[in-house]
Formats: sequence, structure tokens, C-alpha cells
Amino acid sequence: MRYSKQKDEVLKIVLESCNHPDAKEIYNLVKKKIPNISLGTVYRNLNALTLEGKIRRLSALDGNDRFDKTLHDHNHVICLKCGKVCDVNLLLDESKMKKVENETGFKITSCNFNINGICEECMKGN
Repeated sequence: MRYSKQKDEVLKIVLESCNHPDAKEIYNLVKKKIPNISLGTVYRNLNALTLEGKIRRLSALDGNDRFDKTLHDHNHVICLKCGKVCDVNLLLDESKMKKVENETGFKITSCNFNINGICEECMKGN
């Protein structure tokens, strides 16, 4: 794999983030270090890093994908108003997984899900 200063900086931003940033947030942060970078370059690098398994893409309902540094199975709660994403350490136990397998005929290899709702800040009207 070829070294790329832009790709390295995009990865660094995601790995240092705790808020599951979207591409535009990442672009704005990378632009501080690499002023001539384009949004397209950020998108290409995010796609490459996702394919390489270095970060995870979280597909949001509004189409504004977010990116996660945590690669192991875990779940998320997502605000339907502002798009805020938080990790949730809640996993289905083995009996529930078996029930899903029996009902669907699928062999479950991993389990990640999103819980949608409204965050505290949005409920307060901020």
C-alpha cells in the first residue's frame, strides 16, 4: 500500500475522534493541516480506509455517513434530529441470536445495530 499524507491525516482525524464524524467534519479538520485538500479526496480516502478495514462506515438514515474508529462489534444510538451518534455497549445474548437465526434461516456472523431516537440536546430545543 502506498503512503499518502492525505490518507494518513484522514485516518488520524477519525482515530482521534470520539464523536463519529461525518466526511465534512473530517474535511474541515484535515483542511487545517492540508489547506489544499479537496472534499473529494477526503471521500476517496474514507472509502479506501473503510475497504482496508481501518475504520468503519456508519450508514445514517439521512444519507450522511459517519465514521467510527472502533472496529469490534458494538452498537449505536443515533439522534434523528441532529445526527449525533453514541456507542452503546449492548449486545444480543446467545439465546436471542439463536432465535433470530431460527426465524430467518441466517447464520449470524456478527451483530451490529442502531437505535434511533432524539438526543437530550435536541429534546431541550438547542
